[in-house]
Amino acid sequence: MDEKPNDIWEDTDDSKYQLHVTISTIDSTIKPENVDESVVYIEDLEKRKQAYGICGECKEPGTGYKWCQPCNAKRFKDNFKNWTSGNKDIDEFIQQSQLNAVYFRNCLEWVPFEKFQNITYIAEGGFGKIYSAEWPEGHVGYWDIENQKWDRFKGFDKYALKSLNNSSNICSDFLNEIKSHLQIYLVDIVQCYGITQDPNNKEYMMVFFYCENGNLRNYLNKSNNYINYKSKIHQLQQIASGLLDIHNAEKVHKDFHSGNILIDGIYSFISDLGMCQSANKQKVKEEGIYGVLPYMAPEILRGYQYTKAADIYSFGIIMNEFLSEEIPFNDIPHDDFLAIKICKGLRPTISTDIPKLFADLIIKCWNAEIKNRPTTKELYQLLRKWHDEIKDIEYSDDEDIEDSEEINENCDNSQNNEIYFQIKECDKIRKEKFKNRSNEDKSKSFKTHPQAIYTSRLLNFKNLPKPVNSSDLSSFQFSSVDTNYTAQSTSTNPISECLDVQLSELELNEICQDSEHNIE
Repeated sequence: MDEKPNDIWEDTDDSKYQLHVTISTIDSTIKPENVDESVVYIEDLEKRKQAYGICGECKEPGTGYKWCQPCNAKRFKDNFKNWTSGNKDIDEFIQQSQLNAVYFRNCLEWVPFEKFQNITYIAEGGFGKIYSAEWPEGHVGYWDIENQKWDRFKGFDKYALKSLNNSSNICSDFLNEIKSHLQIYLVDIVQCYGITQDPNNKEYMMVFFYCENGNLRNYLNKSNNYINYKSKIHQLQQIASGLLDIHNAEKVHKDFHSGNILIDGIYSFISDLGMCQSANKQKVKEEGIYGVLPYMAPEILRGYQYTKAADIYSFGIIMNEFLSEEIPFNDIPHDDFLAIKICKGLRPTISTDIPKLFADLIIKCWNAEIKNRPTTKELYQLLRKWHDEIKDIEYSDDEDIEDSEEINENCDNSQNNEIYFQIKECDKIRKEKFKNRSNEDKSKSFKTHPQAIYTSRLLNFKNLPKPVNSSDLSSFQFSSVDTNYTAQSTSTNPISECLDVQLSELELNEICQDSEHNIE
């Protein structure tokens, strides 16, 4: 009698190994010295064995956490005859994801709509609608070898369903977003589990991990609790990690703003990868560019190609928004005048109770010169360094800075002491402002200019000036005094429109003179 196969997977240490193998490409440009030690290449059988263990069926090393790609591919293929979406392109797309999956996070399912319960409308973005729904069955996790069935994750209370406008006639944009999520399936990118279709309007929908706190912008607006800098750096480091995942996949996000950062408790995820494209793609669409104006790099506004550096610029705007809790340019129209001012060096105000080390990084990110912005790796490593230094220092609300000498004996450099004291001082100031903020102040902070638009839209500017830095940015000085703190919010009824501005030389000169006056 044949012995029944047993589950002999390793409990993967995600602090030591990625939860899936990496498939090398022939044209890979990554140098050995730049390879992260956590990366497990598919051809490295010994490292795969250490990271994931052995498949109980074929006795080969796993390809991811509790996952054997060859064995699971056969299982999926045998089941192809038992389901269909009714659309050949979608069927083939899902089937390919299942055959190629090295880990549950890049395995899609066709989910019949009737399997969802309590579907609730949440919001509408620039490209489609978002709903929440319960899925009692849960998504595929791993194959239970002993019981010969799929073990499914049933611990999620809700999933997010995202439709794309006019997706009843399936288009490349819909599948492109899902493809981007499959190519970048690490922990800081919001996960896509499958595809479904609303039988009423025939719209196809993507099934995502549901983030309870919504996007970063709404999270800041609705939070009634003080969020300290330690927590914010923890989440910014997660966002930077997600952006590094995107860039390591040789992609650029192209639509990176606080509305596309999702928050679930203490975790942050990057979403909306529908605009993602190859970092080497040269062509910019002739009809214009899509995005949210305050977050767009000046060179992009001028029609230049999207680069990783453009995402870094957007990160700087997001970082400042998160730390200051003020939405960029919420009190002025998002029009051609603002585009010109951005090119002339205008940037959002940096609150003077933001630690200077953080302010310096923000300024580097939104530098007008692409070459002067940090790389994604530099950005992530610095935030991780700060996160680790702060993480090791525990202090109570009533602890005095002078009482921390013993703790700081464990700090091995002056940079550590510097960031610690800056955060302690700034947290004290911001806490006091938070306590003294009245309901009336909070109500006022939700107001935005009617032409301040925070959903992605088509923009098309002409004759914008060459990007330069404002002298105000380089002269920023650390200070612990700021009497004008408010927490800003978005409009509840965002406007979507297309700007196509053609300026004459005379008009341009007049506007530039006006912008110089405002910057000064």
